[in-house]
Amino acid sequence: MIITKAPFRVSLFGGSTDYKDFYENHGSLIIGTTIDKYVYITIHKNFSREYIIKYSQMERVNNINDIHHPIIRESLKEMRIDNDYIEIISMADIPAGTGLGSSGSFTTALLKALHTHKRHVIHQSELAEMACDIEINKLGEPIGKQDQYIASYGGITCFEFNKDGTVKAWPLNISKDTLYNLEDNLLLFFTGYSRAASTILKEQNDKSKTNNQEMIDNLHYVKDLGYQSREALEKGDVVKFGELMNVHWEHKKKRSGSMSNKKIDEWYSVAIGNGAVGGKLIGAGGGGFLMFYASDSAKLRQAMFREGLEEVRFKFDFIGSEVVIQS
Repeated sequence: MIITKAPFRVSLFGGSTDYKDFYENHGSLIIGTTIDKYVYITIHKNFSREYIIKYSQMERVNNINDIHHPIIRESLKEMRIDNDYIEIISMADIPAGTGLGSSGSFTTALLKALHTHKRHVIHQSELAEMACDIEINKLGEPIGKQDQYIASYGGITCFEFNKDGTVKAWPLNISKDTLYNLEDNLLLFFTGYSRAASTILKEQNDKSKTNNQEMIDNLHYVKDLGYQSREALEKGDVVKFGELMNVHWEHKKKRSGSMSNKKIDEWYSVAIGNGAVGGKLIGAGGGGFLMFYASDSAKLRQAMFREGLEEVRFKFDFIGSEVVIQS
């Protein structure tokens, strides 16, 4: 039996500059982190001549091409698992469609498990690239590359997606005091809205492909905010980091009319009036989690509780995708 896990990611700055049509022309900077909430994959040898797949549904098939789950099907084909009948079970600490990169975490955890099953050792960058290839190239999802890379590497990490397709990754150089401050004062609240991100992401991706100047200018501004936030965090200026989050959110909303809604805007205003320095909606938008940096975390928690929002408390994950059990 093999069990792997991959952490959920929180995109801090630079989101949407990781699309191929943008970074191949302009380069990209992403700052992201992973939290101690995970997608788990279990693989077990199956002695009957069938593939058993268990997730929110259950599948029993004799041929890989008959698997309905697209990521599992394409991953098994990529790894050439033909006639190697296995049972795959997936579980997660947080449901999909909540803006924490569940698809990228699922794919990296699955590929990690399959490589372990084949007795392969795979580097973080190879794992991330394979996950990107399956989701973006083989399945045609209108997404960038940050989710797979952040889930693969873990930590609080900077990624440069370069014009030539190469990727540079390195940990953010922050002090322990800054790290503890962030864990104490970065707060996540679930809005209650789960959504498929594809529609919002496709709108942004289409605008980038057609060189929509307003979108390109927006992404350049967001990229610059990434450099400013990196400098602020490495200097320990967490208040400036929080203020930049607010600026980021205002520019993020301009990319799509579906990015926010009246209720999310109301919650955001309540938070800013009750101890939040700045914040944003995590992920593509439209729902999922609101994240805030708080100057008064107790006051913010109380205000969000009155609004009926559930907090998900977390610590950072510094390992990324890993094998938990191999027997």
